[in-house]
Amino acid sequence: MVEDAAARKAPTELAMRRFARIYTPVVFCLAALVTLLPLAWSAVSPSFDYDFATWFSRSLVFLVISCPCALVISVPLSYFAGIGAASRRGILFKGGNVLDAMTAIDTVVFDKTGTLTTGRFTVEKVVGLTDSDLAQVAAMERVSTHPIAKAIVEYADGRGLKATADGVVNVPGHGLKAGDWTVGTLKMMENGGIAVPDKLKTISDTMVAVAKGNRLCGYILLADTLKADARQAIDALTVEAQLLSGDKQSLATKVARQIGIANAYGDQRPP
Repeated sequence: MVEDAAARKAPTELAMRRFARIYTPVVFCLAALVTLLPLAWSAVSPSFDYDFATWFSRSLVFLVISCPCALVISVPLSYFAGIGAASRRGILFKGGNVLDAMTAIDTVVFDKTGTLTTGRFTVEKVVGLTDSDLAQVAAMERVSTHPIAKAIVEYADGRGLKATADGVVNVPGHGLKAGDWTVGTLKMMENGGIAVPDKLKTISDTMVAVAKGNRLCGYILLADTLKADARQAIDALTVEAQLLSGDKQSLATKVARQIGIANAYGDQRPP
């Protein structure tokens, strides 16, 4: 990935390449002329004492002085060094042009899950669901690769709950549907015409609501932990930081306050 990034040139590198493509051949031609023109002049002027070694040495001096090696090499090398140094810190710049763009950044937007948090969820509480309900939810969640789905599956497996689910439909950014069952966000429940108590909307923890038919059966509360260096990273920024999350607004706001981000935007969905 670093090699691919190094292949994406910045405008400065491209300009230097265009310059070198013209300038370098010109310099070589002029250096050759430093040797050849005196030779031609000696052919028409017998009084001119031509010494090949002397003029060839002068052409080499001219070549060394005029060749833009330091300029042509230093520009791409500096970008490559920057990309390499960042990769050792776990940061991948997609090219030299991105390094240039970094100088103009005034706002950094962070995703929440897996970026500022560890992305490793654990089930904290199950409300209103029987073991049979939980087994059905876990069976549906098995088709998903989302960290929340994995946590629910692990929790059900730990309790020995097994079930099958056919025709599971993934609703990106919202949840899952299978037959009469709906598993996902409160927004998904409301969009499906399922009544949601107002008190559930005030819970700031990560929640997976479960409904069968048009009735809300219960919900699962999960916990995610902040990365140890999340607050340090935010404090080190010299530009504004903002947070985006697919979770509810109350949870996004809670996490943002914990790490010192002023603006948080929850309930974000894929386009």
